[in-house]
Amino acid sequence: MSRRAPIPETVTLQVSFRIVKRGGRKEMQMPDGAAQPRRTDNTLVKALARAFRWKRMLESGEFATIAELAEQEGIAPSYMTRVLRLTLLAPDIVEAILDGQQGPEVTLARVLEPMTVEWSEQRSHLLTRRP
Repeated sequence: MSRRAPIPETVTLQVSFRIVKRGGRKEMQMPDGAAQPRRTDNTLVKALARAFRWKRMLESGEFATIAELAEQEGIAPSYMTRVLRLTLLAPDIVEAILDGQQGPEVTLARVLEPMTVEWSEQRSHLLTRRP
């Protein structure tokens, strides 16, 4: 008859991570090289959806101006203009956001900042970590 080793009552697991603020929330950030789970940023996805919806409404002629559409939506034209710029993001950046693969440095505040329409420069701007 073989003797089994006793099963421990507790197991200690050590995981390296740090807490970072992202979009007003605190999140765990894993060390470089660790597998990052997909985490869709609903705020970013919603902003993208609104941007492409507004663009479609303007292009279809449903609304003649941004000011007219902004009034209908009940938001400031300046905010609408900033959000509409999201339609100029590189397709791979949009896809990464929709897939939850954009990385912690890509936040709504960051993508709403003025930036070039050159896709390679957008990648450099958005994928550069900030302190």
